[in-house]
Amino acid sequence: MLKCRTVWKKLAPLARASSTVCRQNVRRAGLNNGRLVHPPAAHMSTGPAGGGGGENQLYIALVGAACLAGGIYAYRTVKGDQRRYEERMAELASRSHKAAAQKTAVPTESGPPAVPEPEPSPSPPAPDTEAAAPSETTEPLPGDSTPASAKVPPHTPYLLIGGGTASFAAARSIRARDPGAKVLIVTDEPDLPYMRPPLSKELWFSDDPSVTETLRFKQWNGKERSIYFQPPSFYIHPEELDSAENGGVAVLTGKKVIHMDVRGNKVKLDDDTEISYDKCLIATGGVPRNLQAIERAGEEVMKRTTLFRKIDDFKSLDKVSRNIKSITIIGGGFLGSELACALGRRSTESGLEVIQMFPEKGNMGKVLPEYLSNWTTEKVKKEGVKIISEALVKSVTCKDDKLEIQLKDGRLVKTDHIVAAVGLEPNVDLAKSAGLEVDSDFGGYRVNAELQARSNIWVAGDAACFYDIRLGRRRVEHHDHAVVSGRLAGENMTGASKPYWHQSMFWSDLGPDVGYEAIGIVDSSLPTVGVFAKATAKDTPKAATEKSGTGIRSESETEDTAISPVASSTPAPAEEQHKDNYGKGVIFYLRDKVVVGIILWNVFNRMPIARKIIKDGEEHADLNEVAKLFNIHED
Repeated sequence: MLKCRTVWKKLAPLARASSTVCRQNVRRAGLNNGRLVHPPAAHMSTGPAGGGGGENQLYIALVGAACLAGGIYAYRTVKGDQRRYEERMAELASRSHKAAAQKTAVPTESGPPAVPEPEPSPSPPAPDTEAAAPSETTEPLPGDSTPASAKVPPHTPYLLIGGGTASFAAARSIRARDPGAKVLIVTDEPDLPYMRPPLSKELWFSDDPSVTETLRFKQWNGKERSIYFQPPSFYIHPEELDSAENGGVAVLTGKKVIHMDVRGNKVKLDDDTEISYDKCLIATGGVPRNLQAIERAGEEVMKRTTLFRKIDDFKSLDKVSRNIKSITIIGGGFLGSELACALGRRSTESGLEVIQMFPEKGNMGKVLPEYLSNWTTEKVKKEGVKIISEALVKSVTCKDDKLEIQLKDGRLVKTDHIVAAVGLEPNVDLAKSAGLEVDSDFGGYRVNAELQARSNIWVAGDAACFYDIRLGRRRVEHHDHAVVSGRLAGENMTGASKPYWHQSMFWSDLGPDVGYEAIGIVDSSLPTVGVFAKATAKDTPKAATEKSGTGIRSESETEDTAISPVASSTPAPAEEQHKDNYGKGVIFYLRDKVVVGIILWNVFNRMPIARKIIKDGEEHADLNEVAKLFNIHED
């Protein structure tokens, strides 16, 4: 290709000169006859007798040579692409054979390996509304993770630290705006980018006994998918990133960034390898918190405690729960309640005792108003979970092959295993070496409205403490926020300079029949107003996903907008008809008489309306009228 370009650069000036001479000769011939002649195109190729014939022949020869060179270049390009495609397919095939051979040689407890499905070809960068929407893909093959000996590129234009949702969203956003961009994702996990919500939701309800290996599941709408955003064929190998003509996204797995040199625009990995960059995104997420009582208890107690966050945690807890008689979940928030319901369903089949304890009076007591928290607790009990409320852990000991949890009020709980679901601590390990500011109130890296922490450094996801123009400074730990903040950071890394104005939503499902979506500040310490109606068969997470066709509900919500919503004309039934039935409804959270948070309880696909209400920031005299915008009284 380079030779063809060189020849053309030498021949092009001669071709242009020959064409000019030809036109001048024709013009002279016309003037010699006393008038200006506009010769036909054929005369320009032959020229008048005795004037410019040699030059025109040279012009024809040059054009012919250029066409021939172009044909040769096209032929060689097509052949080269075909050869590279065949080599890539052969490489993927050899990996699957090696993986199958390894599994045959080393039997596992989970039985014979599932036959891998054929991988789809890499998809082009998606538009912004699909920036982090996972596609229907097969699971990565075991040998597709970056080997420890892989050559690390010394420089990358775009460096993304962390392999979660925010990083993947940023990578897709960068490639959408800069199709030739070279993006390197560095993650300390052994897996390619994946979404976390199914780890505590749908995966537990799968009927596939090999789900811990395939990591594929059926959504509430019945469609099957993988938790991975893209198959291995979507990515290129890190050692190929430098030479990739059209750029691409590479993932360096099993490597941790331990030091940042902000002035030198470079980072150091845990194996002392250095990588320089032009633009960098920090999307390191967070690490699960633990109870001090458990940390002080010693190694034996820690071995029997799960801090739930990653794929390995899901696999480990799934295995443990099948081989013990009792499990205790400490924590009454989103994660703790979801895992309690999931394991409770399993208890009816295996006889597993599932205990959930928390310091609040009811499930999600820090989020839901007390009456709704109590109602939710009764629902969780019906899933086969034993609830111990107002429980403060004093100590944990291991005695007679059992864990004994001593509560501060004197109660004693015996169990085989503990799951600590008591919150997340933002990962800010790089703050000191990078000289980045950490927010003292909310934790996380402080960033400006464009998610920028320093020149050429952005932060997204759980680790970002950003300024919300409507609700003030915040830090959010939910999937939708990771999607949107990652996508915006990617745009700004390519020069968009856009502020973060999006009100992210989050959702939680207590099985396929009870779920909610929320936005803004939802804190049970705030004044609330709830408007409820009787639920129907379509008012469940399962029915909602069947209607929308998505399993991750924020995929259909993040880019929708609500303009002049029309209230339902159906009159609201008398409140006393639903005094103890909170089947579906809307809960408004108020601060200074202004709505700052909304929960849609078994009400789905209405988030754009809630987002607009918070954005408007107006006082409302009658929130029952506002609730009509959500059409909750329609059957």
